[in-house]
Amino acid sequence: METLEGSELCFPQLLNTSCRKPVRPHFETMLIYILLSSISLLTAVLNLLVIISISHFKQLHTPPNLLLLSLAVSDFFVGLLMFFQIMITDGCWFFGDLMCVVYQYLAYIVAAASIGTMVLISIDRYVAICHPLHYSTKVTQNRVQVCICLCWMCSVIFHSLILKDNLEQPGRYNSCKGECVSFINYIARIADLVFSFIITTTVIVVLYMRVFVVAVSQARAMRSHIAAVTLQKSVKVTAKKSEMKAARTLGVVVVVFLICTCPYYCVVLTVQDNLLNASSAAFVIFLVYFNSCLNPMIYALFYPWFRKSIKLIVTLKILQTDSCEANM
Repeated sequence: METLEGSELCFPQLLNTSCRKPVRPHFETMLIYILLSSISLLTAVLNLLVIISISHFKQLHTPPNLLLLSLAVSDFFVGLLMFFQIMITDGCWFFGDLMCVVYQYLAYIVAAASIGTMVLISIDRYVAICHPLHYSTKVTQNRVQVCICLCWMCSVIFHSLILKDNLEQPGRYNSCKGECVSFINYIARIADLVFSFIITTTVIVVLYMRVFVVAVSQARAMRSHIAAVTLQKSVKVTAKKSEMKAARTLGVVVVVFLICTCPYYCVVLTVQDNLLNASSAAFVIFLVYFNSCLNPMIYALFYPWFRKSIKLIVTLKILQTDSCEANM
């Protein structure tokens, strides 16, 4: 009987202090591992392709692509951190209390940096479409780089304050050996909800709605102007396609972000105590992480240069001399 109980413990040698593993069917456990590992690997690979593409090819060194690069970097680290989250899903943490705090701290930082970069991207697209004549003067590479640095710095400082108690005394809130939990008081949770979700979501939705309205009005104006001259039917079809493409792209961006982040913040608000157990909240956490897998598809796969750069990377043509000067 002791052997059976020991086999259910994270650390069988510590019978009195070890956490217990959740009891699951073997098939279910393997299915979870395969699914989550595939998502993690796909997230890291897709974002790594974006990073290599924008970093290597000089023609892609533009302010909008710098924002995509920042997003890809944060999402790439999210993909790597997902491997540790998979381990927590099994109910046991084997890397010690210090690494638990470091993992959670990095996870908060890169997730917030990813969301912050999405806000910067929405601002960039708002200026580009709603104020196109002033875009080149208002949005420069230096300003974009400063904004990206501020985004990452604010994420580091903000989550250093939220996780202050955890950073000062790693493992102080663990109830047993092999547990990895974080303590976030109610005020900190509300602050995280406001700054990381409510404000960012409001900014993204408002700016994208404005962009959509302007894009549709411009498409209609162009259609009515050209229709009076020639090719009325074809222009109408083209205009309708452009309207639908704008609606679809912007809709996917906003809806996917809300679907992936809303459940997590609902759990954060409704949890009864201040301890957010990573194992019990595994689904909503992975849903947030999955958004990092979708980001490169939404932001990058719509661009022809990304498909071309993937072909050059996979065929190793980027190793050739002057490949960075290639026309993308």
